[in-house]
This record gives sequence, structure tokens and C-alpha cells, in this order.
Amino acid sequence: MKLKDIKSGNFNPAEWEAKGYQLPKFDIDAVARKTYEQPTWVHFGGGNIFRAFPAAILNDALNTGKYDRGVIVAETFDYEVVDKAYAPYDNLSLLVSLQSTGTVEKKVIASVTEVLKADYQFRDWKRLVEIFCNPSLQMISFTITEKGYGVPPADLERGLQPVFAMGKVSALLYERYKAGRLPLTVQSMDNCSHNGDKVKAGVFAYAEKWVADGLVEKGFLDYLKDEKKVTFPWAMIDKITPRPHVKVKELLAADGFEDNEYIETEKHTFTAPFVNSEEVQYLVIEDNYTNGRPPLELGGTLYTTRETVDKVETMKVTTCLNPLHTAMSIYGCMLGYTLISAEMADEDLRPFVQKLGYIEAMPVVTDPGVLNPYEFIGAVINKRLPNPFMPDAPQRIAMDTSQKLSIRFGETIKKYIARGLDKSNLVLIPLTLAGYARYLKGVKDNGEAFEPSPDPMLAELQEIVAPLEIGKADQDWNCLKKLYSRKDVFGLDLYEAGFGEQIEGFVKELFAGEGAVRKTLHKYVSAR
Repeated sequence: MKLKDIKSGNFNPAEWEAKGYQLPKFDIDAVARKTYEQPTWVHFGGGNIFRAFPAAILNDALNTGKYDRGVIVAETFDYEVVDKAYAPYDNLSLLVSLQSTGTVEKKVIASVTEVLKADYQFRDWKRLVEIFCNPSLQMISFTITEKGYGVPPADLERGLQPVFAMGKVSALLYERYKAGRLPLTVQSMDNCSHNGDKVKAGVFAYAEKWVADGLVEKGFLDYLKDEKKVTFPWAMIDKITPRPHVKVKELLAADGFEDNEYIETEKHTFTAPFVNSEEVQYLVIEDNYTNGRPPLELGGTLYTTRETVDKVETMKVTTCLNPLHTAMSIYGCMLGYTLISAEMADEDLRPFVQKLGYIEAMPVVTDPGVLNPYEFIGAVINKRLPNPFMPDAPQRIAMDTSQKLSIRFGETIKKYIARGLDKSNLVLIPLTLAGYARYLKGVKDNGEAFEPSPDPMLAELQEIVAPLEIGKADQDWNCLKKLYSRKDVFGLDLYEAGFGEQIEGFVKELFAGEGAVRKTLHKYVSAR
């Protein structure tokens, strides 16, 4: 059983379907021809999250028979992905959705019709220019991570042949401008807040520099600023898609599916002909398009207003998902866990995050209207976090924790204060923040050392708590004031907010000695 056999027609559909593989219901070649002639969607970044989510949504839309155009992938960073993960398989891939019940959904994704290397050194660039000059193009989108929107000063000096993603996109938009100021929507699908503004800022930086240097006419910048021509909508995307897992490889091999090898590129991109992901997914997009759009609602996308997208994002990052992740990562590392799913079987950690979310954060939740916060957090606690097939680790989630605490917990505390709510209701959120001081010591609850996850402020914050010793009752705790008054870390001075002394008390209990983390966690979780 090989993916290439599907496109060639040299396969037995009944054999695939008998083993639980869902095959495309549309004419793959007909969609490819139509897309080549009249492209509507170009996506930058052909990695695992794209294949597991946006490409799969379009695949579902095509399966309805109500749409006839695929998506063209433009890779800006790792060209080995084109050569090794797409070309050998005729651009087909296999999506393996790992259900929390233990069942597995296997779906062949055939919505990708072309995969191009977005670089001037390749002949693919000419094809990209041709696509951008086609009036049929409606949307370009991105899953290139937040770092991909950066604008290095040196790249701005390269003129009209930049090497970074936003520069290349700007150059292609200039081609569309020259082709007749054709309308287009520039749509980020990356997991970062107000993502449309990040794309916009990147594109504008190049355009403004080129205008200032006399490389392009001012009309190009006017075109980008004309919201009847070009828009940069916001979106909220949420779906866990880890690198290909050995359990999935073994499962597919047992089926007789031969395209199950791992691929690691020189740039350390980890991929495969298959992509494994969780079952739960959300894509909420601001419906602000200038030239029409692919009907992704046929695959489950929610289209709404910018205000509602922002509310969904706020709900997720301050209440229903991200705070739970961070709480689990801090305490999971100290308690020696390496899997989030294993943490959810812990008699203290599961009720910890459950009560943190439902009892403490939910009273100030932002309800977006299009998604129910209680159902969202229920899916997190009952389906997403306990899923044994999702090899997500607290060590990964604990990366850059100093950059996350102000949003994930500081905003909730601010809302309690602003609304005059009873601050005594907050116990587990302060306990999480207290746990951070203990985490920074890099010592597990059993006394073994561990390496805290990478963080740009790690060394600085570790220096603050360096005077503290685990197991020493009589010591100077004044350094905690220096830590918990840091507005740049927590979003507010926790002493001014009235939580400093409470957190200090928790820290002292957590530092009491071996087993103190478990004892303290159990004490306060049980009391809630």
C-alpha cells in the first residue's frame, strides 16, 4: 500500500477501505488541472500542522463535491521538505488522527496540487509569479511560526531579492500590484495572537523600505494599505500536531502501509509521508476577504468578526487551555513526568488543572459566543490532555515560561481586581506562580536535578532565587519580593495586587524538603 498508487490508479480501494483508510472522494487530477489554470489559494509553509489541519479542511471541502480547487504550497525555509516529503508521494499524505478513546482515523489528504520552492534560485519562482499575477488568486496563508514573520535589517538591504519569508511575500505582492492592483487576502494561520497584524507589519516594513529607496513606486504601498484591495485578517488556530511518532509508524506498518519512514532534513525538520495529530481542532477566521475565498467552512472553519476572533484567542490563552498547560508543565517537571497524558492520570495534577480552570479562571472568562468555554475546557481536560497517543511533554510546554505567565495568569488576576471580585477565590493560580520559583531551582521533588527548559530569562530569574535552599527552614526569603514584583514576568506587581504574601507562603511550603511539592500540591488541591 503506497500513496503513489492512489494517484496512478494502480491500487485496490476496497483493500484500503477495509483497513480503515478514508480515500479522496473527488477526482484528484481534475482538481489539480483546475487549480493550475485558476489557482485560488497559495499556502506558505508545508509542514506538519498545515498537512494535518488547513490541507485536511480543504480535503473535506473537496469531498463534499461543492468545490473544485486545491491548494498550492510555497515552501520558504526548508526545501528538503519539498523533495523528500511531497515529491516522492505525488503531493499526497496520510493524516492519522489519534482519538482519546484509543481509535485511530486514517485519511488520505489529496488537496495539495503543487508544491513550489519559494526562492529566486529555483525555476519555481517563475511559476509563483505567474500565480500571483492570476486574477483568480483569492488568498495566501501561512503556517511558518511566529519567528517566520521577522524582518532582519540585513534582509531589508537586499532590495527586491530578499531571502526571508516576509520579503519574498512582499516581492510577490509587488508582482500582483504590477499585474493590475489585483485584490488579495493575506491570511495568517499561525498560533500567535493578532497574527494578521504580524504579517501586515512584516510586509509593510519591506514595502516602506523599497519605496524609500526608490526601488518601487509609492503606489505599491498605497495598494497594500487599501483594504478594498488587500486585507490581513486575524485567525485563531488550535490543534496539537507533534512530530511523527514511532507508535504510528508501527501501526501503519502493520497495515501494510509502506510510506511510513521518518524524514529528518539538514535543518532538523522532522516529518514523514504521514502526519499524526490530535482529534480536536479549531480554526476561527476573521471573514474579511477582498476577492472571495475557498469555502473552508465546508471543512469546519468558523468565519466571524475580528472582535470575535480576539475573544476566542483570549478565552484560549487566559482560561481554557494555555494556563492549564503551563500549570501542568511547571509541576510535571518537578514531579518527574515526561508525558502530559501521564500527568492526567495523577490524583493531584488532574484535579489541579480542572479546578484551576473551572473554579478560578472561568469566573472571568471571555465568552466569544461562537465556542462555548465550558465545552472547550471540557474537551481539553477529557479528550486532549489525557490522550495517550499524543506524546506531548511538560518539558516542551515549559519552554519560554517567563514569556507566558503574564498572559496566562496575570490577565486573570487583573480581571479579578478590575471587577472587584473576591480575590480569596484564587488559590491554585497563586500556587502555580509559587511553583515557578521552585521550578527555577532545577530540582525535582525527589531531590534529583533536572534541566529547566530553554527560556530567554532563565539565567536572570534563576539568579534571583539562587540564595534559596531546599530543605532549609530558617533562611532569608526576601529575594521573592524581587521575583514576584516583576511586571515584565507576571504582568503586574503581585505584592501591589495583594498576592505577594500568599505566594511567599506557598513557596516556603514547596521548599520544605523532598516530597514537599507533592505534599503542598495535594494539600491545596484537596481543599478546593
